[in-house]
Amino acid sequence: MEAHTPDTNPAAGRGEGAGEYLVFALGAEEYAMDIALAREIRGYGAVTRIACAPDCVKGVINLRGTIVPIIDLRIRFALEEARYDHVTSVIIVEAPSGVAGVVVDGVSVVTRIEKSQIRPVAELERAGETHYLHGIAVLDEGLVAVIDIDRVLRDLRLNSETLQAA
Repeated sequence: MEAHTPDTNPAAGRGEGAGEYLVFALGAEEYAMDIALAREIRGYGAVTRIACAPDCVKGVINLRGTIVPIIDLRIRFALEEARYDHVTSVIIVEAPSGVAGVVVDGVSVVTRIEKSQIRPVAELERAGETHYLHGIAVLDEGLVAVIDIDRVLRDLRLNSETLQAA
């Protein structure tokens, strides 16, 4: 995977939505996040559980000396029961709110999504918790929910400093 920084990703810092996105699966649905926030992708492995953590927090790992919370997005988004197998992946995210690993069912592709391809989700807001969505991207392959992964992490108020202090 090619490394991107906020300086090299066309979408970073502009807030306009166009740029490269990492597409991943949660169940039968596809989601996308800004590739500039993905530090690395790894297989799902053993985690150290944290007492009294939210259900979606599977635990923590030691990633080269940094304590990283591992969050299962399927549980966070109240989707069907999560299964862990050989394609389950952890995307290590380095966002303004901190570093975390997010568990996904699989990573499929990095793709460019133009601002014109992303439709607003305002009409969905009445249906439930959608504030983490940038919008729905209409691609040739189908619809992809474009998420604000930093917002997901901020909402959980978890970062490595919080967990190290616990």
